[in-house]
Amino acid sequence: MICSPKFYLNLFKYRRKINESVSALRKHQRWKCKQAVPSVLTNGKLKVLFFGTDAFSLPSLQALHKSCFDSRSLGIVTSFKNPANCVRTYAEHHRLPLYRWPIVPDICGGYDLGVVVSFGHLIPEKIIRAFPNGMINVHASLLPRWRGAAPIIYAIMNGDAKTGVSIMKIEPKHFDVGDILAQQEVVIQDGILMPELHNQLAIEGANLLVTTIQEFPRYLENTTRQNNDFATFAPKITTTITEVNWTQISAEQLHRRFRALFGYKNLNTIFQNKIVQLIDVQLPLPQKLPDALRNVECGGFYYDRKKRCLLVRCAADSYVEIHQLRIEGKKVMTAQDFNNGFLKQINTTQHYFTTK
Repeated sequence: MICSPKFYLNLFKYRRKINESVSALRKHQRWKCKQAVPSVLTNGKLKVLFFGTDAFSLPSLQALHKSCFDSRSLGIVTSFKNPANCVRTYAEHHRLPLYRWPIVPDICGGYDLGVVVSFGHLIPEKIIRAFPNGMINVHASLLPRWRGAAPIIYAIMNGDAKTGVSIMKIEPKHFDVGDILAQQEVVIQDGILMPELHNQLAIEGANLLVTTIQEFPRYLENTTRQNNDFATFAPKITTTITEVNWTQISAEQLHRRFRALFGYKNLNTIFQNKIVQLIDVQLPLPQKLPDALRNVECGGFYYDRKKRCLLVRCAADSYVEIHQLRIEGKKVMTAQDFNNGFLKQINTTQHYFTTK
């Protein structure tokens, strides 16, 4: 039987597709085998390439370095955009191998494992797969709760009783969805401010990271898949979250938001068409609405001479104390200075903060 040239052309294309599929499958199987069996050095330690940029990253880098990781077994990848990058400063001071982000996969080939701590960049798949053991991440929450860029802020803002740190595998194209290698719970103390919890979690994460790497094969064999049904999200903070809507937020919610953003962003409101930043907000307990606020709308306030602060009505028949504030174009002032310099100049006994 004589077949047409078209038949042989189609047959050639078909065979080529089969060969390509088989080749891709074999490549994938080889990669899976590499993932399953960690490549441990003769001295019992993995060679680690560390990815980090900020103050949350630094304790993990320091912990790895102090755990007998030296310039032969520890390298650092960071961004050079911020001149105040503490990770870069540490690497340069201790003469550790330093690479500027973005990097090429060839750099990863000299290391066994990639470790990411507060890096802020989505790692490309080609970088993840360049490591024989893939990459792991230190995340400041008990995943799958609070996936995203601001887990500490959302944990405080939503009144969580506990949070923690998670060590997870990094998966391509998505943040915070990988299998969990280890977790450590941390109780959120009443009244805690974000910087304090941030520092606490950074240290807990560093300690858990060192423990995980020291016994990496065991942790890798006992990973736990995240349950997406329980996932909550902590997206990047925008300026809208700092704007106080007095009619929609209770005193407790406002105080939690103040504590969650403390040291990062200030809550703000409007007075006499000027932006006012709330520098020191306190929650009086127990909550019993003062008589002077009972018949005023939310956002109404007055100066309390005895407490030397502003008392501001919030939603749900609640109120907060404002002890320090900053008016647009002015320096930070006490509530007493605000009363003497501004309120006494206004011919009215009732004052209101408003929203934009």
